[in-house]
Amino acid sequence: MDYQALYQSKLTTAAEAAKVVKSGDWVDFGWCTGTPDALDKALAARAEELVDVNIRGGVLLAPLAIAQVPNANKHFSWNSWHMSGIERKMIADGIAYYAPLRYSELPRWYRESICPPDVVMIQVAPMDKHGYFNFGPSASHLAAVCETGKKVIVEVNTNMPRCLGGFEEGVHITDVDMIVEGDNPPIRTMGSAAATEIDETVAKLIVEEIPNGACLQLGIGGMPNAVGSLIAQSDLKDLGVHTEMYVDGFVDMAAAGKLSCAKKNIDKGRQVFAFGAGTQKMYDYMDDNPALMSVPVGYTNDSRVISQIDNFISINNAVDLDLTGQINAESAGTKHISGAGGQLDFVLGAYLSNGGKSFICCSSTFTTRSGELKSRIVPTLSPGSTVTDTRTNTHYLVTEYGKVCLKGLSTWERAEAIISVAHPQFREQLIQEAEKLKIWRTSNRR
Repeated sequence: MDYQALYQSKLTTAAEAAKVVKSGDWVDFGWCTGTPDALDKALAARAEELVDVNIRGGVLLAPLAIAQVPNANKHFSWNSWHMSGIERKMIADGIAYYAPLRYSELPRWYRESICPPDVVMIQVAPMDKHGYFNFGPSASHLAAVCETGKKVIVEVNTNMPRCLGGFEEGVHITDVDMIVEGDNPPIRTMGSAAATEIDETVAKLIVEEIPNGACLQLGIGGMPNAVGSLIAQSDLKDLGVHTEMYVDGFVDMAAAGKLSCAKKNIDKGRQVFAFGAGTQKMYDYMDDNPALMSVPVGYTNDSRVISQIDNFISINNAVDLDLTGQINAESAGTKHISGAGGQLDFVLGAYLSNGGKSFICCSSTFTTRSGELKSRIVPTLSPGSTVTDTRTNTHYLVTEYGKVCLKGLSTWERAEAIISVAHPQFREQLIQEAEKLKIWRTSNRR
C-alpha cells in the first residue's frame, strides 16, 4: 500500500476538519500532550454555529481556545478525566466538569460503557514508513478512543516525541479519516515546584525504605521529584520503572545510572509508562528511546500487573487525611483540585507485590492565603472531601515528622500513629478530637 498517497488523500486543513463537528456531538480531544492545537482553534472559530458540544480530555497544559469564546459554556462543555490547574479555573467558569474514575478502567470505558466519540481530534507524531502515527507521551487510552471514534482526525506535530511501545502506542493511517498538519508548536511542558526543605525531609524517610532492584512509581509534585533527586544521588542500583506518569525525576535517575530495570519480573529492561509530561529535557530523552515502553493505562495501572513486580514502591501525595487513615488526594472540601488517577490502583498493587510498599506523603501542615497555619491531618475529612484511598488500603503515611505503617492497627492504634507524625502544634487538639470520636485510649502515649 502506498501510504504517502493515502496520506495526501486524507490531508486537509484544520478549518475543514472542524466542519464535521455538529451541535450535540461528543468530541474527544485526547489527553495531556496529545491535546490538539490547530483543531482546537478551528473548532473555537465555529462556536457561534454550535451548541452543546461535549468535549472529553484531561491534564491540560495550556488554556483551550474553545473555553475562551464568548458564552463558552453555551457552546461547549469540557469533561475531564483528570484535572490540571487550568481545568480547575474552567470549573469556576462553568464550562468544565470532572468524571470520577479509576484511571486504569478508562480504555475499557470507551470500549464498553460510554457514548462513543462522534469525532476524535488528537495531536500525534508524524507518520512513520509503516503508516503509523505515534501518540507521543500520551498512549494512555488513546487507542481505545480511536478504535471507538466515528471520525478520527489527527493533527501532526513534528515536535511530538516518538515513544516506542509496548502496544497501543499509535494509530494506523487506515484507521484515520482526516489528517491536519498543524503549526508545529513546541510540545507543552509541565513544570514542577522546586522541592522544599519539608519535601526533602520526607523524601529521605522514603528513600531509606527502597532496596536495590526495586521498581518505582512516582506521582506528580515536589515530594516525588525530591525522591527522584535523592535516588539519583544515592548508592541504589538496578532500579526499575513501572508508572502511570513519566516525570523528570526518572530522567535524572537514568542519567545517574540507577535505572537498569534488570530486576523486573516482567518487561525486563524497559521503563514502562502510560503518559508523561515534563520539561523539554524529558521529551528529548523519551524520543525514540528503546529503554522506555509506552503502553495503555489499562496495563500500567492494573493492580494485577503491578503485583507481579517484586519490591514495588509506590509514592503518591495527599491533600489531607483523617485519624482513621482515609486519604483525600482530590479536593479541598467541595472544591475540586485533581482526580483519583491511578493512586488507588498503585496503593493496592504495591501492597500485593512481594516486598512492595506504598507511601502516601504530605507535609504535616499548609498555610492559607491569609497566613494561617493548618494541619493536613484532621479528625474527620471536611464535608464534600473525596476519599481517594480508603482507610483499609493505606499502607505507609509519611510527613516531615516521621513515617508510620497503618496496616494491622485498630482505630486507637491508628489514631496514635497518625498523630505521632502530625505537626506538634496540633497534636493535643487532635488527641482531644480522637477522644470525642472514641478512638483514643488513656493508655496512649501523650
